[in-house]
Amino acid sequence: MKKSKGGVGETRVQVAAVPVRHAADGGLDVLLVTSRTTQRWIVPKGWPIKGLDDNDAAAREAYEEAGVVGKIGRKPVGRYTYWKRLDDHFVLCEVKLYRLAFERQLENWAEQAQRQCHWFSRQDAADLVDEPGLKTLIAALAPVADKD
Repeated sequence: MKKSKGGVGETRVQVAAVPVRHAADGGLDVLLVTSRTTQRWIVPKGWPIKGLDDNDAAAREAYEEAGVVGKIGRKPVGRYTYWKRLDDHFVLCEVKLYRLAFERQLENWAEQAQRQCHWFSRQDAADLVDEPGLKTLIAALAPVADKD
């Protein structure tokens, strides 16, 4: 499989949600899901959706991939890049990450049979994801959301 060079104009944009809730110990828990193909721990993410603001598209990804409903931030908490595996090559993606304040999880959701999801402490979640930029963003999440 070849890697796309990701030159000017070749980087693709994705949107992601990082579902969070207050932990019993006063810290922050982060919900991760597994990717469908490699079963790596990731945050719910996908391509922007025509007709939706990026934050709302990120909330939709959390709904579809983890059955999570909550309040999504209007501004990204940060961005990270990674190489996305496609059928016959890789493409460089820049991901806009939005904080999603967890309210509830559905009993059934679209991708429930395709993915696992699990709550982790903020530090454990940061340790479990592979992408260095995502590790940094998760580790830096404040227990209380900044006003956006």
